[in-house]
Amino acid sequence: MDINGKVAWISGGTRMGVAVARALSQKGCRIALSYRNSRQAADETAQQLILEGGEASTFRCDLSQRGQIEKTARAIVRHYKRLDVLINLSSIYEKAPVSNALLAEKSWQAHLTANAESAYHLSVAVAPWMSKGGAGRIVHISDWTSASGRPRYKDYSAYYVSKVAIKGIVEVMALELAPKILVNAIAPGPILPPKGMEKKEIQAVMKATPLARWGGAEEIAKAALFLVETDFVTGETLRVDGGRHLS
Repeated sequence: MDINGKVAWISGGTRMGVAVARALSQKGCRIALSYRNSRQAADETAQQLILEGGEASTFRCDLSQRGQIEKTARAIVRHYKRLDVLINLSSIYEKAPVSNALLAEKSWQAHLTANAESAYHLSVAVAPWMSKGGAGRIVHISDWTSASGRPRYKDYSAYYVSKVAIKGIVEVMALELAPKILVNAIAPGPILPPKGMEKKEIQAVMKATPLARWGGAEEIAKAALFLVETDFVTGETLRVDGGRHLS
């Protein structure tokens, strides 16, 4: 799909979202950035895109609320008169040992709502507008462990399951929304070190990754651009992990 003049809704993913927004904007795509709490960061990104010659706006949306998702989709269409692309980078990642029953239950509900249910409701909300435009692209964010079917880390069961659900949502939505709308996911591996990660941990991840480095947000942007521009890939979850799943 030629994205010049098209409109892309990019939800969440402050660090990766900036790189993805810039990659699409440089191709002539108009950008709608949504945020829940980080309005300042979203506004700064939009302003930077505008300074670079692009077109961008921001919208507040709590993706845990189905009504807000639908409202935001309508607001974007009112503003731009169309909606062609959804890049859903929003996600939560929290530790919750199963041995702590109360915390595990709370984490389970939070992860399924924020990661899985939001992906489903986003897909449903944007599909009619994309169909009206004649074509659309939806890209969600999964995880390299879930995409590989190999849980690697204890105490993150809710997160893992929610990301497995993303893979399933992508597959069923790709079937349901074909042939006009293509639906895929990106499953990142070591892209950016989490804030607060110690140097020895950062180096350990590099050592365990066949390509021996962290990828950087630009690698997610490249993958997103590919999945938006392709005309013959749908229902896929693309691992962008430097070969981490092989080790």
